[in-house]
Amino acid sequence: MAHPSQLGFQDAASPVMEELLHFHDHALMIVFLISTLVLYIIVAMVTTKLTNKYILDSQEIEIVWTILPAVILILIALPSLRILYLMDEINDPHLTVKAMGHQWYWSYEYTDYEDLSFDSYMVPTQDLIPGQFRLLETDHRMVVPMESPVRVLVSAEDVLHSWAVPALGVKMDAVPGRLNQTAFITARPGVFYGQCSEICGANHSFMPIVVEAVPLKHFENWSSLMFADA
Repeated sequence: MAHPSQLGFQDAASPVMEELLHFHDHALMIVFLISTLVLYIIVAMVTTKLTNKYILDSQEIEIVWTILPAVILILIALPSLRILYLMDEINDPHLTVKAMGHQWYWSYEYTDYEDLSFDSYMVPTQDLIPGQFRLLETDHRMVVPMESPVRVLVSAEDVLHSWAVPALGVKMDAVPGRLNQTAFITARPGVFYGQCSEICGANHSFMPIVVEAVPLKHFENWSSLMFADA
């Protein structure tokens, strides 16, 4: 969960998000080193009164400043491509959930079950109880088993939406007439919040996403209760 004045990302709750955090730190360190070097060169050129003809016209320096950026780009591109393929990998999911975006709420359908679906609306501010978050809490949470691969099929009923949960490293556009898919594994139990990340209309900021990860036994109890209510 994000908090006020937070500078970094939320704590990772999935292996993919952990990889994204590591890549962010890796790329940020490279940017920091480049910025420091450029700043040093600028200060040195402004403050010194000395000139060196071998520096002003040097083939060796031209070779270095041509090869070095290429090496740096490779050091950034290879981890980036690795994570890109990891995010696209969906192997033998234990559970499939279809998330459908509407104006302005989400509906969820557990396709592995015969009849398990529900709508998820934001809880109005006046109905919140102590401990719940304004604009983030929903009346029905998407419950998933922890440490299990979960596939999410994402689409929309009317306009463009985007199903995003930062702590899980998941963000997938919901396009009318198109079925996109993404996957995640929750590494620990907890409640993870997200919001529609596509400007979808007047109430765009009022269609939150809440994913609750629980042990498998508790998930089975929850699904049984949902069937009983139906």
